Amino acid sequence: MFIGREEDLSLLERLYNSPKFEFLVLYGRRRIGKTFLLQEFAKQHKCIFFSAMEKNDPMNLKDFSETVQLYFEGSFISPFSDWKAAFEYIGKKTQDEKTLLIIDEFPFIAEENPSIKSILQHQIDKNWMNKNIMLVLCGSNISYMEKDVMEERSPLYGRSTAQWEVQKFDYLTASKFFPEYSENDKLIAYGILGGIPRYLAEFNPKVSVKENIRQKILMPGSFLKEEPLVLLRMEVRDTHIYNSILQVIANGTNRSSEIAAAIHEEQSKVNKYMQTLLNLRLISKVVPCGEKTESKKGIYKISDNFFNFWYRYEFANRNYYNFIGEDASVKEIMENINDYMGIIFENICQQYIVKEAKINKLPFIPYSLGKWWGNNPALKAQDDVDILALNKNKDKGIFCECKFTNKKFDEKDFEDVLDSLKVFPSVKEFYIYIFSKSGWTKGAEQSAAGYKVKLITDKELFAK
Repeated sequence: MFIGREEDLSLLERLYNSPKFEFLVLYGRRRIGKTFLLQEFAKQHKCIFFSAMEKNDPMNLKDFSETVQLYFEGSFISPFSDWKAAFEYIGKKTQDEKTLLIIDEFPFIAEENPSIKSILQHQIDKNWMNKNIMLVLCGSNISYMEKDVMEERSPLYGRSTAQWEVQKFDYLTASKFFPEYSENDKLIAYGILGGIPRYLAEFNPKVSVKENIRQKILMPGSFLKEEPLVLLRMEVRDTHIYNSILQVIANGTNRSSEIAAAIHEEQSKVNKYMQTLLNLRLISKVVPCGEKTESKKGIYKISDNFFNFWYRYEFANRNYYNFIGEDASVKEIMENINDYMGIIFENICQQYIVKEAKINKLPFIPYSLGKWWGNNPALKAQDDVDILALNKNKDKGIFCECKFTNKKFDEKDFEDVLDSLKVFPSVKEFYIYIFSKSGWTKGAEQSAAGYKVKLITDKELFAK
């Protein structure tokens, strides 16, 4: 079942329909669905689709030769003498009809034979630039694709006509994997699995979230039981420090110095490991809304929901879970699920704000958007705003409070929102958005009278 990716497919089709040479560099983290996307696109067109493998160079060249010759000749004759001959052959065979060449996992070839980038560059400049060819180079090694394919030091620099990083699904697209779930369960499923299609496809939409956790995450032999460790081993050599970093972040330690202290390693060493996790798109750095990215207030969070869930529960408690069994383990997890969902719910609500902005349904278009935290002089204490949206002049603001609890939003909660407004005296026109899966009390509704307030429940998050 193919879900989502309308924007990605639209880009591919636009490039395919171009009458000139097109060269797309397509990349994204593992499990994001790049190959599935390209296969879906290739179904609509005649295509040379080559999936490189972790083989030596002669074996990949042999496989590529067979794929190309079967496309043009209908049979495999013999391997090309080298990559130059293979690419020259494609150029000679391409006439008026479009030739679509997709090389999936290009780094597997290029890391074995770095000269292939120069060979391709020469063919593009000398021959393919005037041919009706669409070339797609795809890779999961994000760092390699960005630095060794697209950056200035690469022979291929300046040759690509488009670059595209395949992104995670948002909560709305992810919910399509579970059409029969309630809104609440769709949000929890997204909170556990995130927007990675491979992970979303693992859950059985016919059984409950609780049963899926038991069967698909906690049960020995299941794909998700060891997935974060498997993926890390594909990307890095020594997983011990990476595991330690991810575990402490998942459990609430989020400042660089605190992370280093928690795992008893030098901060300079930990910073290098964290940079790798940033490159892998497994963690991200966030700063208070309106501040520059280099702000010293920056904190780190795990950007993959499944990694966040897995390191918080399965990895941190594996020995304990083995003692008490899967049924008792999943019971404990579900009893704590609202607390786990707190920060993730803020991210979901921010996605909602972005969606509303794109269709011009907000009071203004935000210039800055994100969580804010810092000192509130009026309270003489630390304070935060779950989501803050400011216009360019910072005289208009949307203040959002996000509650994923079984308790209704009450008047005390509303007073806390009003207190946070005092941090931003320059905001003269403000709006309050209350995201509460359980709605609000009559007292909160009465307190909100006279203010520009919007209540958004879990049902509104999915309203069309």
